[in-house]
Amino acid sequence: MTLLGSGIFKGMAVTFRNFVGSYFHRERLPTNDYSWRTEGSLPQHAGDYPKEEGEQLRDTTTVTNYSRNFPMLLHDGSEPMDTIRCVACQICERSCPPQCIYIEKSTEKKEDSSGKMQFYPATFDIDVSVCMSCQICVEVCPFDAIVMNSQFELSTPNRFGGLLLHQGDLLKSNDYYHKIHPEEAAARDKRIADEKTAKEAKKKAAAEAAKKKAEAKAGAETEAGDEKKEVAE
Repeated sequence: MTLLGSGIFKGMAVTFRNFVGSYFHRERLPTNDYSWRTEGSLPQHAGDYPKEEGEQLRDTTTVTNYSRNFPMLLHDGSEPMDTIRCVACQICERSCPPQCIYIEKSTEKKEDSSGKMQFYPATFDIDVSVCMSCQICVEVCPFDAIVMNSQFELSTPNRFGGLLLHQGDLLKSNDYYHKIHPEEAAARDKRIADEKTAKEAKKKAAAEAAKKKAEAKAGAETEAGDEKKEVAE
């Protein structure tokens, strides 16, 4: 006959054995024994932490297309602020459930990558200590300016200022986006190109229709003028 509650004691024995063993077996230590501990100083930036097997080794670490980390802002050229896609419409700021996005719109416009005059974000901050990686900001953005990054090693000893990402921290090129999410980026670029082609075709069709209408109106006016002239004669 099994003693009532013996399973609990067996489980606690296994836990205790593992707990004690973790102090004697290096591979079972609950935390990584980083080299900086012997120096008595903590790393000041996320990139200062030594990389262990399985951790992110570089900014372009490839993850699945379904991975969600933290948002980033896209730009389309060598100069981030000259080709930034964001026009500071603030839709993402209003839609963010934890309210971790803060945007200030510029007071003047400048040309974007397509040559169109647009407003741009004078300030764009995301508090990743609050961000829940829900991706709602990505879904609601009408300009495909914000997408999810693959960076997950953002450890910092500064729990407040260190986790507040500013515009300069968030800006990444579209080429970088293609490296970390190739399929998603290709599909997004194709959709943008298709929408642009459809918009240009619609604009061209409207211009042609307006031209034909003007020609028809001019022809009608000419014909009416000729009729009046014949009646007068």
